[in-house]
Amino acid sequence: MKKIIALFSLILMTACNSVYIKPGTMEPNTIVHADPAGTGFERAMKEHLEKRGYDVRIGKQRNSGKDGLSSSDTTVLPKNTRYIFRSSYSTESFMPWWCVFNGFWWWKFSVSIADQKTGEEILSWRGRGCQNSSLRKLDRFLDELEIKK
Repeated sequence: MKKIIALFSLILMTACNSVYIKPGTMEPNTIVHADPAGTGFERAMKEHLEKRGYDVRIGKQRNSGKDGLSSSDTTVLPKNTRYIFRSSYSTESFMPWWCVFNGFWWWKFSVSIADQKTGEEILSWRGRGCQNSSLRKLDRFLDELEIKK
């Protein structure tokens, strides 16, 4: 019975992600724009990109309203920005009983990377999982995305 429960749990865990990747399309060590945000999920994703050698920048915020009170802020991208990294999450929960050896945080999220040079989305990932396993998956996806020299 324990084996059946373990197998069923494993099957459920593999169904938690939906990924679209264009392999061999991301140039390593380039500038990546990311939106300013400080949640654990978004911060961890940006830090992970930086550890892999990407120059992660948030750009400069500019208010386009005449009165200075308008909510129509725009972001000026850094020169030579090659990729846009967008992320959102619907839940970020502390799950010490479920993710005890895997980062303690449970994330439900959506991630997209778009190439500014070609205008194509090269990664579209909707998923959920524990913190460390999600970062390991990001590493595997980046390994597949990056152009091998």
